[in-house]
Amino acid sequence: MKVLFISGELISGDLAYSLQKEGCDVRIYIQDKSVKDCFDGMLQKVHRWRDELGWVGKDGLIVFDDVGYGEVQDALRSDGYQVVGGSGEGDRFELDRLYGQDILREVGVGSSDFVTHDFDIQSAINFVKKNGGEWVVKQNDHDTALNYVGSFEDGSDVISVLENYKGVLGKSGNISLQRRVRGVEIAVGRFFNGNDWVGPSVINFEHKHLCNDDIGPLGGETGTLMWYDENDDNKLFKMVLAGLKNKLQESGYKGYIDVNCIVEGTDVVYPLEITSRFGSSTVETQSEIQTSPWSEFLMALAKGENYNLEYKRGYGLNVAVTVPPFPYRTSDLKIINKGASIFFSKEMTAEDFSHLHFEGVSVRKNYGKDTYFTAGDLGYVLYVTGMGSTVQQARERVYGLVEKITIPKMFYRTDIGSRFIRKDEVLLKKWGWI
Repeated sequence: MKVLFISGELISGDLAYSLQKEGCDVRIYIQDKSVKDCFDGMLQKVHRWRDELGWVGKDGLIVFDDVGYGEVQDALRSDGYQVVGGSGEGDRFELDRLYGQDILREVGVGSSDFVTHDFDIQSAINFVKKNGGEWVVKQNDHDTALNYVGSFEDGSDVISVLENYKGVLGKSGNISLQRRVRGVEIAVGRFFNGNDWVGPSVINFEHKHLCNDDIGPLGGETGTLMWYDENDDNKLFKMVLAGLKNKLQESGYKGYIDVNCIVEGTDVVYPLEITSRFGSSTVETQSEIQTSPWSEFLMALAKGENYNLEYKRGYGLNVAVTVPPFPYRTSDLKIINKGASIFFSKEMTAEDFSHLHFEGVSVRKNYGKDTYFTAGDLGYVLYVTGMGSTVQQARERVYGLVEKITIPKMFYRTDIGSRFIRKDEVLLKKWGWI
């Protein structure tokens, strides 16, 4: 099967690579200049994806892995192409946080006392000065580098952060403020084929802080804990995601959608945000759990068909291996660890390699042999995944494999899944969420 993969900033490059490993003829377009060199020597790159529509045809598959292309997807579907990724309305669910929260409240998720506010930066500062309180600072996109979680009741730390951001975004820069709430952070997602849900619910826990024990700056995903739940009566799906079905049908949405939230007690849900696209490191963890071919599954979604998705039972764990400048973006070549060799232990087996998922990686000849190198300017290199009948077993398998990888200046969290073992599992079971 021919697959044209269109990526904004390479959120799911490993998915394209997985499709190729399944035997698909894959061509990929990468828009973001900072990651265009990723997957060199691994995937066939194209410079203008529209020029490839004749090649992929209406029997092939077109995959979009990012928001911002939703209306394009709608138009391609109207022209008869098989497309999976999202929709025009789906883009708005994520990119316009205020609208996304309105939609969630409309379908019964959340409450009127948990509201997202959109401001320019100066108005946000004025709002916090007037109202005080602990606030979470976010942007209206999926760039998390400027996110901040406030911890002072008078809001003084949030005001300080916003004053500092003026130099980055200017006074008119768009900022969202969300009241800080406490409980257990958990997400539920599922695939949708334009008409109905396909496959089981995806229960997942994001780890966004740079350091162990959720210390340090917020960045992209540093690791994920995930499992699949085929029971449609599970409380999290019914209370958080199920109500979006009609909205997704109306928008012709085809792809994966996820709602991250905080739950407290037996029936309180605070929806934090909608992710209306493939996610990183969500999709890499899904590749670990799912046993059905991605190519068959995604084509079924694109055609609006049902599909019996086969998957492993147990817990999937994902650890992101990164290098500078992660978790920030920078053009300072002195700290970007680009072009460094990636070394694998001699004990690495083919089975071990099946649990590696690449992002900031390229392949080129080195002394006549194919060698892996770090690529891109973002610092995400690869993800290591594994399964276990318990979270601890999954942790042991993943971190045992991480020890077989050496990259100059590499770093990673060593506690992915530990919070669930230590605290979250007990609370979620007590409250009836799992």
